[in-house]
Amino acid sequence: MRSLDPIGSFEELEFPDFRQPTIDTLIWGSKRHHIPILLEIDVTDARNAIRNWQKKTGQTISFTGWIVRCLAQAVSEHKSVCALRQGKRRLVIFDDVDVTVIVERAVVGETLPMPYIIRQANEKSVAAISAEIRAAQRSPVAAGEVQIDSTRAAWMTKIFTKLPRFLRDWFFWQPLFRDPFRFKRMMGTVSVTSLPVVGKGGMSWGIPIGIHPLIVAVGAIAKRPGVVGEQIAVREYVGLTVLFDHDTIDGAPVARFIRRLQELMAGAYGLTAAELEEIPNASDV
Repeated sequence: MRSLDPIGSFEELEFPDFRQPTIDTLIWGSKRHHIPILLEIDVTDARNAIRNWQKKTGQTISFTGWIVRCLAQAVSEHKSVCALRQGKRRLVIFDDVDVTVIVERAVVGETLPMPYIIRQANEKSVAAISAEIRAAQRSPVAAGEVQIDSTRAAWMTKIFTKLPRFLRDWFFWQPLFRDPFRFKRMMGTVSVTSLPVVGKGGMSWGIPIGIHPLIVAVGAIAKRPGVVGEQIAVREYVGLTVLFDHDTIDGAPVARFIRRLQELMAGAYGLTAAELEEIPNASDV
């Protein structure tokens, strides 16, 4: 009687070096004292404005870009939510809101999420932010690169990803976390990620791991009954997860920031005709 091999067929591949920075980010992010807050925000008016504009002009609007605009405005009014530590006794609070968004790009046959920083997002319109995101989706990425529009040479990134982790920590990550100005230049101050839709038609949230003082994860949009005035109507809600660094800020100021973010999103902030002009015609993000 022939014995059966319990292993069966398999494929063995070389682990890609360009995934090392992602692993580093997860390791350092897990050390942060991030507190997650799960939200449901009514985006019915915003979604209607986006659909009406597309129907009227044929131009699509980035939903992610609009969320970035609302987030940047809320942060600019509550800057302490993005404070970065400088040593043990000081905090640095920046006026500019630099938002890092995650854009998926194909690298060596694999789809890899890559960061792109939208500088001074609090000073830009939905149209400008949408254009930047779409340009990042189309911009060329050198083989072995791990960030869109990186200012360093590709060969430096390749060498960095091949170093042992303790050397990467020593030469890059530890100096980065000691210097808030370097952190802002290289990483921005806020991170926004859009999560894949889970299931069909239902709400979803995710709790990401990251290194920014403020992280926002955008989940799925679902239709649910809501109260409008004294009437119950079908409304559209987006699942949003907000993570803040409890080392630098407490719950009360974060609650005020979240209240303002909800107001902006529920009120379709930034979706007036003036801000929606000259949006490139491309697929929604």
